[in-house]
Amino acid sequence: MGDRYFNQAAHRNAAVTFLSAESLEPWGVDPLVARRNVVVRGFDVDSLARGTVFSLDSGDGPVRFEVGRPAHPCAWMDQVIAPGAFKGLRGRGGVRCVPLDDGVLRTGKSILVVVSA
Repeated sequence: MGDRYFNQAAHRNAAVTFLSAESLEPWGVDPLVARRNVVVRGFDVDSLARGTVFSLDSGDGPVRFEVGRPAHPCAWMDQVIAPGAFKGLRGRGGVRCVPLDDGVLRTGKSILVVVSA
């Protein structure tokens, strides 16, 4: 199906989106409904400042990412999660990042390291 925003200026530095699973806990829903590429648990990705570089290693070597802008939720969240989710997730919708390395990410335990802030 592809990415409807591929190569559009506003999304060139937002290829991968990260979400902290804890952001969705108040609603008790599967984090996959938020349509983010990577969901992590135990790390507040929303606290990362623009320009921060971090790595994620799920067993095949670290892959580095540079934080761009917040991944603000859309009004669609009120429909797939619950009324009020759109507003409630503001500031907790994750971050958009640029991958700096080629690599493989797998589901399961991973190690996230902030390389530079």
